[in-house]
Amino acid sequence: MRLKYEKPVITKVETGFMNKFGSSPLYARKIRKDIDGVSVEELVERFGSPLFVISERKLRENYKRLMQAFSSRYPNVQLGWSYKTNYLQAVCAVLHQEGALAEVVSKFEYEKARKLGMEGHQIIFNGPYKPYEALKLAAEEGAVINADHFDEIFELERVAQELGRQIKIGIRLNMDTGIYPQWSRFGFNLESGQAMDAVKRIASGDKLSLNGLHCHIGTFILEPEAYAREVKKMVEFAYEVEDKFGYSIEYIDIGGGFPSRIKLKGTYLSPDVLIPSVEEYAEKITQALYESLRPGDFPKLILETGRAIIDEAEYLITSIVASKRLPDGRKAYVADAGVNLLFTAFWYKFNVELAQEASGANEPAVIYGPLCMNIDVIDEGSMLPPLEKGSRLVFSPVGAYNNTQWMQFIEYRPNVVMVMEDGSVEVIREKEDLSDIERRERLPEKLKLK
Repeated sequence: MRLKYEKPVITKVETGFMNKFGSSPLYARKIRKDIDGVSVEELVERFGSPLFVISERKLRENYKRLMQAFSSRYPNVQLGWSYKTNYLQAVCAVLHQEGALAEVVSKFEYEKARKLGMEGHQIIFNGPYKPYEALKLAAEEGAVINADHFDEIFELERVAQELGRQIKIGIRLNMDTGIYPQWSRFGFNLESGQAMDAVKRIASGDKLSLNGLHCHIGTFILEPEAYAREVKKMVEFAYEVEDKFGYSIEYIDIGGGFPSRIKLKGTYLSPDVLIPSVEEYAEKITQALYESLRPGDFPKLILETGRAIIDEAEYLITSIVASKRLPDGRKAYVADAGVNLLFTAFWYKFNVELAQEASGANEPAVIYGPLCMNIDVIDEGSMLPPLEKGSRLVFSPVGAYNNTQWMQFIEYRPNVVMVMEDGSVEVIREKEDLSDIERRERLPEKLKLK
């Protein structure tokens, strides 16, 4: 096919305007003036700055897209919402309304799920440390318990003896799926034979019954094929266990680890190019199931996805409180939110958007937080125009782990609000004051100053 001839021309490039080569980085702007139709300025006026804002609409959309991707390909799918990713009550409640179980990894999270209204049978209890009293309660209430190590198996046998009945449990596996580093500290290793030793121990005690397998291969996994390898190994092991010991493996829990569309530091490509879609993961995982399962066998596929659901549903609004010029010539800004609120800033490059129009040429700028710590850097270099004190910036996506790993350090933690589907805004976690920090402190009488 002959290509169409294009006469060569010389075109003057107008700085700041679109041309055939794109737009100039000197004047390109990322601007977000509202979140789900509610203006950023209105949100700050009502609830202060900094401010976390969660979109109920986006949260539900992300859940439904994930479930649609898997349930349209496999007939027996269940999501367990990962509490450690974001355990704010409103977030958990939205996802439980959509049908998610509670996936918890501690006594604290178990109690949180129960207080929210989840019954024992609606809870998946994972994690390397489950206190005895928590194990016993979970067993009494019918929770799904996945044992992490031999000591836990011994304690579960003791629980079964005290309850006077056999208890159904799952075990957590770890394995080589081609992902480095391999998460080998959790569960029983498959390749070394440790996992089979755990099954033998369960069978010999006759107080427990194995009915499920769990595995979590890591976090921010960019290779869908790794999950396919995980599934094939888990199914193969499940049939080996069924054939040797007569157990019926009712569920295959493949954990979480799906990435959100955020830029991982050290990567060159943008998230739109680098991050596989949810549908790609679903296709690889369900295809591996069909290739591995025996005809007519459809054990429950459990997913524990957290980041891919909540991350892009939450934003952080922050305000510029000062600007300065660093010795190396770079522009720097001080914001009222730091790594005390954005703990994941150490690993991820957030989207940084202006909440208002701004004039002037962009230049590389560093954004520091308010903490008296040199490591308090929430953005190491974005192209920003000159910003005045009081200018607003919107960071996203920030929904995963920041509301569970944030710190009360130097500054109070701010309001968290949710923009509801009807456009109203609800406070879902109130900002802190001094009473929250000192409530559990006790000052000895002899040390009182007045």
